[in-house]
Amino acid sequence: MEDDGEPEQSSWAYLPDVCLSHVFHWLDDRDRSRAALVCKKWSCTMHSGSLWRCRTITFYGQPSRARTLEFQSALWYTKKFGKYLKHLEIKLSNPYNTPFIKKFQVIMRGLLSHLGKCNSHLESLSIKYLELDCLIWKNVVRAQFIKNLAAFLKRMSNQLDYLNLKGARITLEEGCELLNSLSSLTNRSFISEINIEDFFSLHLSVYSSALFHQTMSKFHRLTILTFNYNCISDELLDILREHSSHSLCTLNIKCHIHDPHGQAVSGMSWANLAKRAPKLNVNFFFERVMKHDHLARILLVEIPVRSISLRSCYFSDPDWTMRPTLTNLLPAYWHGLQKLTLELNNDHELLDNELLQLILSCKRLLFLKVWAFLSVSFIERLLQNRAERKCILTTIKVRIYTAQDDSTEEEQLLADIYRKFKYLIDSELNYFVITYPMV
Repeated sequence: MEDDGEPEQSSWAYLPDVCLSHVFHWLDDRDRSRAALVCKKWSCTMHSGSLWRCRTITFYGQPSRARTLEFQSALWYTKKFGKYLKHLEIKLSNPYNTPFIKKFQVIMRGLLSHLGKCNSHLESLSIKYLELDCLIWKNVVRAQFIKNLAAFLKRMSNQLDYLNLKGARITLEEGCELLNSLSSLTNRSFISEINIEDFFSLHLSVYSSALFHQTMSKFHRLTILTFNYNCISDELLDILREHSSHSLCTLNIKCHIHDPHGQAVSGMSWANLAKRAPKLNVNFFFERVMKHDHLARILLVEIPVRSISLRSCYFSDPDWTMRPTLTNLLPAYWHGLQKLTLELNNDHELLDNELLQLILSCKRLLFLKVWAFLSVSFIERLLQNRAERKCILTTIKVRIYTAQDDSTEEEQLLADIYRKFKYLIDSELNYFVITYPMV
């Protein structure tokens, strides 16, 4: 007997739209385009806006054939589905000569122009490490790129909520031009998160610029601001207090040895900001700024510090000692410090006791990362105090520097310590401790 009914379909044909979209979400562009050829339903799924809300485009400085095809595909799909974009990230991978930068500028001009016309949903834009101060950026190309980006930011200013231009390395005037683009339509900006770490060129005393202060006064809803300490002044803190205190939650502040950081900032300005912005937490990231007198000018007791990172970056300076920072400065934040990172080349001083005392005094400290010359016994003492609930650490990451080429004995001691506290480590800690020969 013949069956006149419809041919039996695969169970995939009955997959709900939401599940099918989820499957497509995990496919790359090439696999999505192939899947879209299966049937009309799958083709419709391919054109679902939810699949194209996030996009990362990487410009490869030294492309292979595979990377070139990947880039062309990402660019084509970004233009085709650009109207759905909410989050766009642009990456520059190893830009190595002027012709590449010129090509980048031309492509970006077309891409930004297209998105400016078709997109009304973009919430976040990230273009990191442009390094516009490099010689491969010729003046004409650089000026045209900044002009195009400023025009795009102006067009998107009413909808953009997040902007990341970390590492742009731009002049003060150019930087303020870009930031002013976000408020040029209404003379005020309601963007909530900005990352301008290393945004300005090295050695600029941004804190003394009236132009920068005028620019920052146009932001009225900042929740997270990431920037360099060479931007900090009493004027800036007063501007943040006046315009963003109702929303401000986080300040991420980088202080680099090559950025000016000797300006006088009053504790009263910090106290006034903290009083008006009760949700504010401040995270400090120091790179090669290690001397006590430098840190003492910056780490004022009125600052609501949540996280501190001190990195010597393997540079050794016999003129500085870490001990007074551990015993005098950092304990001032015992009530609020939650995260501490120390990467020290302290081969000229032992800090075991001072560091342990600091940890025990910080009642809210959850995260500890230390790369330093320490004794293995420090780890045992730390774990013993954690087992006795004298601290509440949940993450312990330690790299014990040693001047010896053979660290077999230290590794055996660490293994014994792990066995002794195995239950605690396995059940309650994110734990990673190794020895690291520095020879």
